[in-house]
Amino acid sequence: MARLSRSGQKPGKRSAKRLILFVFIFGAAALVVAQSAPQIRHVFDPVRTAAGDQLGGSDSISLWARVTGQAARERRIRDLESEVRELSRYKAAAISMAERLEAYENILNLMGEPPVRGVTARVTAESDGPFAQTLLANAGRAQGVDPGAIALNEGGLVGRVIQLGEYSSRILVITDFNSRVPVMGEVSGVRAILYGGRDGLGSLTDMPERTGFIEGERILTSAEGGAFPRGLVVGEARLLGGDWRVKFGMANRSGGYVQMVPPPLIETPAAIVEIPASDATDNPAQASAAQGVRQ
Repeated sequence: MARLSRSGQKPGKRSAKRLILFVFIFGAAALVVAQSAPQIRHVFDPVRTAAGDQLGGSDSISLWARVTGQAARERRIRDLESEVRELSRYKAAAISMAERLEAYENILNLMGEPPVRGVTARVTAESDGPFAQTLLANAGRAQGVDPGAIALNEGGLVGRVIQLGEYSSRILVITDFNSRVPVMGEVSGVRAILYGGRDGLGSLTDMPERTGFIEGERILTSAEGGAFPRGLVVGEARLLGGDWRVKFGMANRSGGYVQMVPPPLIETPAAIVEIPASDATDNPAQASAAQGVRQ
């Protein structure tokens, strides 16, 4: 007759339970090491992928990912893949529009924007200035800064010089409510007036009623009014609560330095008082017309 242990179980059954418990502990430890050690993780990747495909469908988070805590990472990957597919459409449209615009400019022999010179300066925030959002730059007339100069950084348009001293400048940032910047969509071509908002996003006014921007497209300066040159990056279009807003590009590159370039200036041609005699004698009709004008 087999002897019983103090717990009332046979020694063979007790040894089997200990073996099973040891196997479970060893498996759990191996799983933890496989998830934490990159050198060992790649060995289990094929098994994990096959098990995930069997336990979960392609359109939902797999059971293996839920068990191992990778569900959040897989959701983030799928969100990024969806965003990349969406941005690919805008990229294709932008490339098509850029090629078409370049062809039109070549056909029309359109004069491009002249190269600009700039002055790089360090800026600091101003707490007691006349506006809510202003910056002080350590460069002025002595360094070659022009009145009304445009301030830029790596992210795009920062603002415009509103006060100019001999060795310093005050810049009104485009995030201020009093700032007004004529802008347009890079792909859609929709034009509007941008001003700063209290929530850190730009607001748009004077937009067409039946058209709108494209979600995610870049917003550029349109050069209307002559205060800003054409094509400076302002930010990206965002549709929030049924209203179009702008996420400023300069907010992503706050390095403490700006480049101040001269404002766009188109010189007024000098008025011709009278037609030179050499040109008038070549064409009798023009000569008689010029004589009548002088009389």
